[in-house]
Amino acid sequence: MKNLFVLIICLLSFWSLSAQEEAINQHYLINPVMLNPAAAGFAELHQLQVNARVTWTGFSNAPKTYSLLYNGPIGNAFGVGLNVQSDQAADLINNRVQLNFGFRFNLQDNWKVATGFAAELRQARLTSEAVAAATVQGGDRTIGDYANGRGTIDATLGLYTSYESRGGVTFAGLTFNNLVRNRLDGIVTPDENPSVFQYYTFVLGHEFELYDLNAKLEPSLAIRQIRNTTETVMMDFNLKARFLEDQLIAGLSYRTLGIMGILLGTKLEGLDLYYSYDVSFQDSQQYHSGAHEVTIGITFGNTDNRR
Repeated sequence: MKNLFVLIICLLSFWSLSAQEEAINQHYLINPVMLNPAAAGFAELHQLQVNARVTWTGFSNAPKTYSLLYNGPIGNAFGVGLNVQSDQAADLINNRVQLNFGFRFNLQDNWKVATGFAAELRQARLTSEAVAAATVQGGDRTIGDYANGRGTIDATLGLYTSYESRGGVTFAGLTFNNLVRNRLDGIVTPDENPSVFQYYTFVLGHEFELYDLNAKLEPSLAIRQIRNTTETVMMDFNLKARFLEDQLIAGLSYRTLGIMGILLGTKLEGLDLYYSYDVSFQDSQQYHSGAHEVTIGITFGNTDNRR
């Protein structure tokens, strides 16, 4: 019975961890479609990326996330994206397929706006080793559900915009997450009556042109309220720099969760390489070696387009 109780706690923790993984993923700094479906095709470039993230390295069975992402334009007004993701924490696996659709238009020659929608399917399940473990009691409904795979559907709405001036490019994005699951929560617990738009992500930044240094400097801020996290509102303070026509990219982030992240990357003839490392200032840092994230991708299309 004790092992069953521990496993159920792990299941509940997994959903929290899964949401938090989305919140602390650092590479949205170089691929905003990770957070906002309206960014699909916004730069009028085709991007195909493979992303891998390992959190709490040093722990046995530490959480690992693997993603395959694509986004690009269709014609002059539409964009599409695909995100296939699998993450595992101990004996729990969460698979996700997300389709992104964006519609972009110009308000002025230097002001571009896009709206977007994402539909996704998730499935959480236990590994076969966990189901077959002798310590798991047979006939438990929760264990049975996750042994067979528990599926959920969800939807996201997004807005994204950029404005180009002599001083650089200002960009902003607003995303409303978990629209379907929020609605289902209201049906299951009508007394709480949660708002459909309870969970959101807001990003605001500006890219400065440093002509004398052949560089671009981009401070940005992200404010998020994420499902299944203990923090009511989380904030990211980011600073990214691009040198020598993107041959060197560096970034620094601080999150109110008490996490500092560094980012290094390069773009060489359509090949994109990025690496980031996160270190926590919390007491748990003494027990693990932080988080590593790697992205490898290719970009093709009109590379002269901005944001």
